[in-house]
Amino acid sequence: MFPEDPYLSKELRRYFPEPLRERFAEHMERHRLKREIIATAVTNSMVNRMGATFMLRMQEDTGQTPSAVAKAFNIAREVLEARSLWAEIEELDGKVNGNAQIDANLAIWKLLRGMTRWLLNHPGEVHDIAAAVDRYWPAMNELKLRMDSVTSSAEHSVFEVGRVGWIEQGFPADLADKLAHLPALGAGLDIALVAKQSDRSVAVVAAVYFAVGEALNLNWLMEKVEELPVETRWHAHARGALRDELNAQQRSLVNQIFAFDHSGEGAQRVAAWMSRDDSVLKSTLATLADMRTQVNIDYPIVSVAVRRLAQLV
Repeated sequence: MFPEDPYLSKELRRYFPEPLRERFAEHMERHRLKREIIATAVTNSMVNRMGATFMLRMQEDTGQTPSAVAKAFNIAREVLEARSLWAEIEELDGKVNGNAQIDANLAIWKLLRGMTRWLLNHPGEVHDIAAAVDRYWPAMNELKLRMDSVTSSAEHSVFEVGRVGWIEQGFPADLADKLAHLPALGAGLDIALVAKQSDRSVAVVAAVYFAVGEALNLNWLMEKVEELPVETRWHAHARGALRDELNAQQRSLVNQIFAFDHSGEGAQRVAAWMSRDDSVLKSTLATLADMRTQVNIDYPIVSVAVRRLAQLV
C-alpha cells in the first residue's frame, strides 16, 4: 500500500504546471485522483533516480514494506536537498562530458541509497515524513556548513582531490565542493542521532565522529567493505549488513567517548580515549593493523574486524 502522508501533497502540486499551483492549490487537494497522482510522482522519482530494482532491494535488505521504503526515500531526498543537486547537474547539459554528469549522479545515488537504508533500519524515523525532515535537515545542513572545521587535514586532502577532479571536468567550483563532500555526508544521520541522544551540537559530535574514524582507520575499513565482490544476492546482503554494522559501531564508539571522563575538542577527546591502558582496545588495534597488511581482504577478514569493533564497544 502506498503511504499516505500530508508531506507528499507537495508532489501533487509539483505535478501541475507552475502557473496553476498557487491559483488552484485548494482545488488540487480535493482532486479525485490525488492519491494516484502522488503515487505516480513518487514512484517515478524513485525509479528514475534510483533504478528499477531499488524498491525490491530495499525491501529484501531491511524487511520493510513498500510504503516504508517510499517514505524513507522521500525523507532522504529532502534532507539531502537532492533535487537542487540534480538541477545543478542538469544545467551542465552540453557543457561538460555526459559521463561526468553520470558520475555525479551516481555519487548522489550512493548517498541516497545509504540514507534510505539507514532510515529503514530505524523504522520509527519514517512514520512521519515532515517530522523526520524537520529532525534531520537542520543537522545535515549544519554538517555541510561545518564540514571543513570538523574533519582532519587528511580528510581535507581527500576533499581537495575530489574538488579538483570535478573542476577539471568542467563543474563550477561551488558544485564541485558539494560533490566532493558527498561521501562524508554519509555520516550525517548517525551524527544527527548522536547529537540528539547526547544533547550536544552537531559540530561537537561530528568532530569526535570523524576523529575516531581516522584514529581507527574506519574509512579505510569501509572502503574494503565496499570493494567486497558481489556474485550472489547473499553476497549483497552480507556486504550491506557489514556496512550497517560498521556504521552502528562507529556511532556507538562516539557515545562511548563522550561517556569517557575527558573534555576538550574532538581530536583531544579521541586521543585521550585511545591512550587508555585497555586490553580490548590494544587487541582491536592489533587486529586492524594486521588486516591492513593483507593483500586480499575478503568477507571473513572484514567480519572479524567488525566483530572486534563490537567487542571494543
